[in-house]
Amino acid sequence: MSADFQKGLVATKRGDYATALREWKPLAEQGDADAQVNLGAMYKEGKGVPQNYETAVKWFRLAVEHGNADAQFNLGQMYRKGQGVSQDYKTTLKWYRLAVEQGLAFAKHNLGVMYQKGQGVPQDYKTAVKWYRLAAEQGLASAQYNLGMMYNEGKGVPQNDETAVKWYRLAVEQGDARAQVNLGTMYKEGKGVPQNDETAVKWFRLAVEHGNAKSQHNLGVMYQKGLGVPQNDETAVKWYRLAAEQGNANAQYNLGLMYHKGQGVPQDYETAVKWYRLAVEQGDANSQYNLGQMYRKGQGVSHDYKTAVKWYRLAAEQGNARAQHNLGVMYTTGLGVLKDYVYAHMWWNIAASSGDKDASKYRDKVAQEMTPSQLEKAKELAQECVKKNYKGC
Repeated sequence: MSADFQKGLVATKRGDYATALREWKPLAEQGDADAQVNLGAMYKEGKGVPQNYETAVKWFRLAVEHGNADAQFNLGQMYRKGQGVSQDYKTTLKWYRLAVEQGLAFAKHNLGVMYQKGQGVPQDYKTAVKWYRLAAEQGLASAQYNLGMMYNEGKGVPQNDETAVKWYRLAVEQGDARAQVNLGTMYKEGKGVPQNDETAVKWFRLAVEHGNAKSQHNLGVMYQKGLGVPQNDETAVKWYRLAAEQGNANAQYNLGLMYHKGQGVPQDYETAVKWYRLAVEQGDANSQYNLGQMYRKGQGVSHDYKTAVKWYRLAAEQGNARAQHNLGVMYTTGLGVLKDYVYAHMWWNIAASSGDKDASKYRDKVAQEMTPSQLEKAKELAQECVKKNYKGC
């Protein structure tokens, strides 16, 4: 490693990218692969230079001519994300595999991701686990986290909470925030470890130091329910808001709910609607249902039964039992839809099978107003709807 290259490294550690550029560019132009890789990274991230993916790719390509593993990995990243080149998973795999041949842990991890997601290869959880394990054994925190997830979910390996905890612990030793969140969740739910709300809160707090949105949301839940901490709605709102502002759909829903009910904040239907809308943009079924409620009751929005039905239907298609129940109500009363006992019976039948406690009572009541042929039709429609996974019913 030349003195000039070392000067560039020291400069980047203190955030002095102008000096790094001055030291590395001449070396890169002379064919130094390490300088070429680092220069490519600067252009990729826009550090010390205007962000330029095409220029980043140029420097990575020059470095791979020297067989540089980091450059091979970075080229794979560019092809995977379509940055400076057309997105191409097969070419991504090519570069990752070349980097793997040189033992690069990041490349092994990302090969696991490709197999897990079925990008450029058939989805294969067992092969994903193989690559995660190889990278995890080299101490790569992201691979340890993902291997923990695979054991947690039983994908590619037998489900095993204790082994999941083992890998999460190894990742948290390196400060991996996602692993801290998941370890906290394991303690909250008593999976693989004894249930302990206080320890769960400890791990969530460590993760929020990294700005992790999921942990912010989880801390909100702990304060709202008084689990491991004194119950405090105002503090719950604080954590929900931080997570919601980062785009966490669960936090957006819960923050909407706090405004809806006036918990920890003054009741404000318009603000509740705002947060529900942000969550429904991410497909959150509970927010879809609650928006339906707001339109049905005219809370924070104009009273509109048709729009209420629209949101109930979207939530019902995701299996939300409350929305399925309310569709039954709308069909039996003719609010927002044409009055139709067949569809009312169908939705209450489906809601009952989805776990709604009152749906069977309503279904049986409306059945008394129906002919035998209508009842048979309603049951057929319910069976067809379930087969279609509630879509287009």
